[in-house]
Amino acid sequence: MTTPPPMLSRACATLLGTPARTAERLKAGSRTAVYRVGLADGRSVIVKLYAPTVGRNAITEGTAMRAAEAAVPVPTVLGCGTTSTDGATALITSDLGTCTLGTAVRTRRVPHTQALKDLGDILGRLHRAPLSPSVKRRPFVDFVSSLTRRCPAGLMDQIAPALALIADTPDTAPTVWCHGDPHFDNVVLSSPRDTRHLVDFTDAAPGSRESDVAHALVMTAAHTPWDRDALTSSYPLALSSARLSAWVVLITVRCWAYAAPGEDQALWQSRLADLPHRTPHLFRTPRTERTRR
Repeated sequence: MTTPPPMLSRACATLLGTPARTAERLKAGSRTAVYRVGLADGRSVIVKLYAPTVGRNAITEGTAMRAAEAAVPVPTVLGCGTTSTDGATALITSDLGTCTLGTAVRTRRVPHTQALKDLGDILGRLHRAPLSPSVKRRPFVDFVSSLTRRCPAGLMDQIAPALALIADTPDTAPTVWCHGDPHFDNVVLSSPRDTRHLVDFTDAAPGSRESDVAHALVMTAAHTPWDRDALTSSYPLALSSARLSAWVVLITVRCWAYAAPGEDQALWQSRLADLPHRTPHLFRTPRTERTRR
């Protein structure tokens, strides 16, 4: 534990009216930083600070969490709002502890198959959460455009069949609250019964069921048919198997595009290279040029 930085102290004072006494940084990225904070009144809370330049911020995350709490266990939102004149925002939630479903799997406290079932179940409940008509779904073309800027043109052309399948999703397909980053370490086990709480709604937004379930399959490395079945069999809503597979391709490409150079990028390159063997119909086969004689 260290002395809280000024921006953290300001967030606690502004949103809770209580000074921060200690702070432990849990993670930091380009747009957010997360701390476990000890308050002057004795409470321990989680504080997420958002940079002022990001479009999705503490306010959009707080909105998603309050919508989700009607369907799934989530941390209690204690404070949420703007904390500086330049537009920085902060989200303060209850501290559920340090044990995640990922930790439980790695220590063999929870079997991997059971963890997949737990994740499928909690996503199914989240996708039943009420969705306000005022919260708009991100257009698929925007998702593809942002990815195109980070990928070689040849790669996007190669996955054209997967993109076409997703783009042709009927207008009648359900729109649900998607978590945006479902994986084992975003599920915290808390209370005497190890209740599964879904955390980190940074990327939560309206979207398709298949995109969120596919994200879970990709991030938990559920590549085998039995792993995929473990997760989807506990998911209670109807899924399009074809669109689910197409989203797996697209999300794997996205993970590769945003991976850090080195081991992380090599891992995603390997997973991406394996996909055409498992779902060849979602990839365009390069044509061999013939030389005239």
